[in-house]
Amino acid sequence: MISFQRFELENGLKVIVHEDTQTPLVAINVLYNVGSRDEHPDKTGFAHLFEHLMFSGSENIADFDTPLQNAGGENNAFTNSDITNFYDILPAENIEMGLWLESDRMKNLAFDQKGFEVQKKVVVEEFKETCLNVPYGEVWHQLSSLAYKKHPYQWPTIGKIPAHIADSTLADAKEFYSKHYAPNNAILVLAGNVQFDKAKSLVEKWFNDIPAKETTERKLPIEPPQKEKASAVVEAAVPADAIYLGFHCGGRLDPDYYTADILSDVLGNGRSSRFYQRLYKGKNLFTRIDAYISGTADPGLFLIDGKVGNDRTLEECLDAIWMELNDIKQQGITKEELSKVKNKIESSLYFSEINILNRAMSLAFFEWLDQAEMINHQMEKYEQVTADDIQLLANTLFTEDNCIELIYKKLEAVS
Repeated sequence: MISFQRFELENGLKVIVHEDTQTPLVAINVLYNVGSRDEHPDKTGFAHLFEHLMFSGSENIADFDTPLQNAGGENNAFTNSDITNFYDILPAENIEMGLWLESDRMKNLAFDQKGFEVQKKVVVEEFKETCLNVPYGEVWHQLSSLAYKKHPYQWPTIGKIPAHIADSTLADAKEFYSKHYAPNNAILVLAGNVQFDKAKSLVEKWFNDIPAKETTERKLPIEPPQKEKASAVVEAAVPADAIYLGFHCGGRLDPDYYTADILSDVLGNGRSSRFYQRLYKGKNLFTRIDAYISGTADPGLFLIDGKVGNDRTLEECLDAIWMELNDIKQQGITKEELSKVKNKIESSLYFSEINILNRAMSLAFFEWLDQAEMINHQMEKYEQVTADDIQLLANTLFTEDNCIELIYKKLEAVS
């Protein structure tokens, strides 16, 4: 069990403290309740841009990294469709350095035109390197736009097009910051070798004077049910044909989330999975094939992707995937399969919780999602899933009218 205490400042900042005297370190995690789903359709990529801007200087700090590194610490951040998360890990005796740094950029980020232009160029180059200049780089753009017509999951975290960031103004950035980067839109977690009373005193010292901001209630459009198969074919300079299948499924708090997660593991996680044993190793149809869920807060996707093997056709590979899906729909899974997957999940959860930073991030995530107490009940949820639940969900998910099919075809070389 992971024990913790919580409190909330008058400005709305939610704080969780998890004490662990077995480590000399402390992890500081700040989760902001903003992701790419909060962007305007004509101004995408801003949540990811701010992941960079938050390191570019604030009121009292020209360079975020140097003072933290001088204190023996390190830091990083990530953004997805739902949240933006910043974290620091440093020796416990230097905790105040981390809190000062985090509070300063929450209170007053430095908006300098020159620095803003530098970060814009960095993000645009990242877009080019990860999406435009690599094989299959635009898969998430293609899949997202096929799967979502109303909900802002219809574009990936990096944004729709580079121009949305390249053409953005400093005023655009200031507006986005004022809407989302505020104590009443954040969760702070301190995990490690720090006592609750000291943590509370330090958080009050550094964060109490940051004013709350007026935030608007999130009112996202609901994605209507898909009524027919959505498909697209992309011909590109890729090393092999590829198949991407998506199926609409529930969000992170959906009762079937844990069932879907186990189902994806049965199909595609590891050497004992059905896809590996039957389609990769057994029939030698794919050079790689996987199954996973997006795990988004709002209704997401159950995803399958595979790279077609040499001298294999797209048709036979698609047929083979559907044969496996239909087999689970008709025959279900064995108790042995279910037990093996649950054991792997339990092991994964156990080892992930050994790391103090993982605990900090998980506590922040679960507090944002619903309540931090969920961190101690994940395995219970998985244990409750039955083989019948798996089969029932498979019959609900794996239908033609719930399917998104994206095919990448390799361009033939011109002689």
